Amino acid sequence: MSTTAQPTHVNLTSSQAFPPHAPSDPSAPHVTAARVEIDAARETGNLTRLWESVGFDEINWTYTPTGRHLLNTFGELTQTGFHIRPHYALCSGSGFGLPHWGSGNVYHEDAEGTPSYDFTILDQAYDAIVEGGHHVLVEIGFTPKDLLPPEAEELTVTSSPTVYSAYEAGQWAYPPRDYDRWRDLVAAVAAHCLERYGAQEVDTWLWELWNEPDIFYWRGTPQQFHELYAATVEGVRSVLPQAKVGGPAVTGGGTEFLHGFLAYTDEHDLPLDFVSFHTKGSSFTPWRVYGPTGGDAPEQQSPSAHKMLHEVRSMLRVMAQFPAYRTLPAIIDECDAGVPAHFSFYDNANFRFQNTEYFPVFQVKLMKKLLDLSEAEGANVQQATSWSFYFEGERFFEGTRAFLTADRIEKPLLNAYRLLAHLGPRRLAATSDAAHGVELLDAAEGRSMPEEVDVLASRHEDGRIAAAVWRHTDDQYRTADAPTPVSLTVRGLEAGAYRLTHHRIDAEHSNSHTVWQRLGAPQVPSPEQLAQIHAREGLEQLAEPVEVRAGAEGMLELTVELPLPAVSLLVLEPVR
Repeated sequence: MSTTAQPTHVNLTSSQAFPPHAPSDPSAPHVTAARVEIDAARETGNLTRLWESVGFDEINWTYTPTGRHLLNTFGELTQTGFHIRPHYALCSGSGFGLPHWGSGNVYHEDAEGTPSYDFTILDQAYDAIVEGGHHVLVEIGFTPKDLLPPEAEELTVTSSPTVYSAYEAGQWAYPPRDYDRWRDLVAAVAAHCLERYGAQEVDTWLWELWNEPDIFYWRGTPQQFHELYAATVEGVRSVLPQAKVGGPAVTGGGTEFLHGFLAYTDEHDLPLDFVSFHTKGSSFTPWRVYGPTGGDAPEQQSPSAHKMLHEVRSMLRVMAQFPAYRTLPAIIDECDAGVPAHFSFYDNANFRFQNTEYFPVFQVKLMKKLLDLSEAEGANVQQATSWSFYFEGERFFEGTRAFLTADRIEKPLLNAYRLLAHLGPRRLAATSDAAHGVELLDAAEGRSMPEEVDVLASRHEDGRIAAAVWRHTDDQYRTADAPTPVSLTVRGLEAGAYRLTHHRIDAEHSNSHTVWQRLGAPQVPSPEQLAQIHAREGLEQLAEPVEVRAGAEGMLELTVELPLPAVSLLVLEPVR
């Protein structure tokens, strides 16, 4: 990096039209130069910290030593706490953690059918979240075994050592047989949490019914779901009159279900404090190849930010059809480049991006585009939840969607959240002549976001300017022979000296995966090799801090060279 001191009506099914992944296009042109401008004197509003939200399937890994370690790590990246959303809180089971399964084991009935509640396991999960400095997004699901309806017996499985029972296989997705008992269960959970954690903490929580009821997670009718929401709200609000309740957490293709849900809550004047939905950037085909271990991808596929933004826009426009809901907080509480979380490089080699620098740069880019989209639609997007945590029993760099791999090695993805944590609370006006805006969503092809250089800039209360500048394209297999020079101009500064720090995520920086590969990708690394990998896992500086000077006109010009993909964090701190 060189520095120079300057002298003084919505289509309800439109999201289904997009392919489940982005194809590679080797003929697309590279960005060979870019100009970025930041106006340090022009604040555009609060910078919504969309990224301070994480969720995962495996509730019983929340409170393991590694789960607590990761929650504590997130706690270092926030002043207010993340919202943490685990699945399966009300499912029955022993509390033994498995990929894509878990159980809070709260509800039970004795031989006479009398209900009772056991909070032993749920307490461990929620304790770990709160003690890590975070807040619970209570996903209220799914149906306990003792509340299954008779029709759940229709779902059966062949007895096998590789399965537990028909309950784990999907009976939990049937509507409860007794909505009054469900209401009482929800009220009991709310009362227990109020007593255990106190009103001040529980007032920060979100209470959300179910997960993705527009697909196989719900084996009832939409009307049954609507009625279950009414019972759920009654249960929560009977204990917590001011609780923030919402839903329905539909998939990216669930616009029709979302519309029906909002119509029902609007018509029946039911409390609705937020609207939740999901989006995924890819669904590789096939998910599992069953080929040689670590073999080539069947077809080169990549996540598409374009697809995700289009799905989010479709949901926001459904909300906009209801005046009372247009500006409600929108919670994208599964917002991920790929699905499912527990599939890996060994299932389909396209999942390799979840190990590499491609993923963190994609994530930083996505957060900025979501902020822009929210503003363009006159909406109120508040959270974009990474459905990522960690997996017990992984090989080194398994390739799952996770922040950690074996030996608690931090994957590059975690550094995206470290980088974002450095941004200040106020957003600054910033532009790039090589960026793609949300108007791209109206493009006819709409398959992926082309290569770009873009910027997200901010100001801290102490006067520091922090900006993320990246180069990325929706193609994990696309590389460039040379970095792109980016001319960065910062205007509106007070004249004087500034300390410039420059952090970087790319193939060579903040990248434990690259180190592991250069060591021969060992699955039994030596203590010395582990030390080398851990030494490079955090957010690294590209160069030592330097002093730069804004002239009398309050302008500073820098040059940043960005490989593909890469993201730089530039911080200008006034020298007092």
